[in-house]
Amino acid sequence: MRILLVEDDHMLARTMLSMLRADQNTVDWLDDGQQALNALANEHFDLAILDLTLPRVDGLDILRRIREQGSQTPVIILTARSELDEKLQGLDAGADDYLTKPFAMAELKARIRAVTRRGAAGGNANADLTVGGLTLNTETGHLTLDGKTTALPRSEFQILHYLMRKPNQVATRGRLEEQLYGWDQGAESNALEVHIHHLRRRIGKGSIRTIRGVGYLLDTQAAGEKQ
Repeated sequence: MRILLVEDDHMLARTMLSMLRADQNTVDWLDDGQQALNALANEHFDLAILDLTLPRVDGLDILRRIREQGSQTPVIILTARSELDEKLQGLDAGADDYLTKPFAMAELKARIRAVTRRGAAGGNANADLTVGGLTLNTETGHLTLDGKTTALPRSEFQILHYLMRKPNQVATRGRLEEQLYGWDQGAESNALEVHIHHLRRRIGKGSIRTIRGVGYLLDTQAAGEKQ
């Protein structure tokens, strides 16, 4: 899952980055409201964690503006503003959840799971995604196929998770690379193809179709069929 963390407390942000990335997430970080607004308006994220008190553009303004633009990105507000009226303003502006500082990282992770489950698979609250013969536990990264369960490497999990959330839809190469690397540089030019190759060996060559010049697609009819 690709997450945008918008937080201007650098010490807190670095701690959050470490803990969120440990759960196989790709996490990009911004400490400026205008930059966050631009990123949310122009790039794809599976989730945003948004502070409210930010340089240049306040978090509530960011939230209102991206919702006015039609953005469906799930947003969890994480802020020191704890008054009831402030919470109501955040939720009314379009936040999916509201958590106040200080907070326990375990609670934030639980809220992330709850918010992303609501947005996946038509609102199914189960941690498992099932497509064809494939079942992926989105919390543990374990793939079950033919009664056997395997822990996927992070890169393979990220790719398969994205494809299983959008079966029979073409995922562009750029979108999948965003899922893997975010704004980090240095990935080898053929790294995505290598990960796709390894996934096909696990789940069947025909499960992931190449759409020439565009990207890849998870075929629901072939998913999990060894060939």
